[in-house]
Amino acid sequence: MVTAYGDWLRQQREAAGLTQQELADAAIMSRTHIAHIEAGRRVPSEEDARRLDKVLNTGGALINFRPGNERRPVAAHFEAALAMEQQASMIREFALSFVPGILQTEGYADAVLRDAAFPPLGKEERTKAVATRLDRAQILDEPLSPVVWALLDEAVLRRPVGGPEVMSDQIKHLVGLVENERIRAHVVPLALGGHPLMVSMVSLMWFEDQPPVAYVEALHTGTVHDEPALVQRFQATYDLVLGDALPQKESLALMRSIAKDYGHHDRAAHTS
Repeated sequence: MVTAYGDWLRQQREAAGLTQQELADAAIMSRTHIAHIEAGRRVPSEEDARRLDKVLNTGGALINFRPGNERRPVAAHFEAALAMEQQASMIREFALSFVPGILQTEGYADAVLRDAAFPPLGKEERTKAVATRLDRAQILDEPLSPVVWALLDEAVLRRPVGGPEVMSDQIKHLVGLVENERIRAHVVPLALGGHPLMVSMVSLMWFEDQPPVAYVEALHTGTVHDEPALVQRFQATYDLVLGDALPQKESLALMRSIAKDYGHHDRAAHTS
């Protein structure tokens, strides 16, 4: 559906006699973001769709048929961050408890939503939520943008969310993304002890046409911060912890080792 939406947007733009840059200027967006939407790699935010609809005079179609409208809405506190995530040219994630959403496998996402959601989600609602999370990951289909760095507390890898098989697959997925040079990943070792990011997750986002932001999430809450001085503090804190993390080569070796251990546990469970 995302690709069909993008194709239709391109057709409407061309029918209006506009280039991608001209449409971007009129809708107050970047040309790159327009290109990603037309290629089916990104989903416009509701506000972006509203501006595109106004410029192209499509009678609300770009809003009403925006991919994701038929899915379970994300948590209200994440809506603004989701829109920004789709537009970012660079994303740097720090994960304290769970693998970041755009890097999750289907099995891992289902386990997170099954075990950590409260109030609990019904199976049908959870299926829709998993699909929404996998839709977010489509931003990684583009080989170069956004640039993604994942800084993972070792506890993220050690906590057996969904069981050994799910964790083994999830970690192998991360390793594959690194090996394919789609993301960078660094592990903050448990042996480091305390560090300045251990109080919460944080997502730092940069854009081509607007100032950077930081998104911080806790239990049932999440906040997008755009005040420059505070965003710089988040960035400095991230850089500080990144300096204490394992180099990527050692991080990969650790991830492979942990995935192998999970594989052994899974085989042992099946033979016992």
